[in-house]
Amino acid sequence: MQPVKLYTLSTCSHCNATKKLLNDCAVKYESTDLDMLSGNEKAAILEEVKKFNPECSFPTIIIGDKVIVGFKEKEIKEALGL
Repeated sequence: MQPVKLYTLSTCSHCNATKKLLNDCAVKYESTDLDMLSGNEKAAILEEVKKFNPECSFPTIIIGDKVIVGFKEKEIKEALGL
């Protein structure tokens, strides 16, 4: 399976729905809650997010080389091959 990376906010309902979907589908993923970081670490991750999603909106989901912005269940499942 392709690597899955999430950039999220801990208080975002769409971000939490994305995590729930991935958990329900038993997909392994790496997740970073941007609002839980501070200082240089937060600034560095924000720059990383901008490379994939210049708008810096959440969730930003990277599945292999595909970037999905927002909770788009059908698109996420398709990218995962589910």
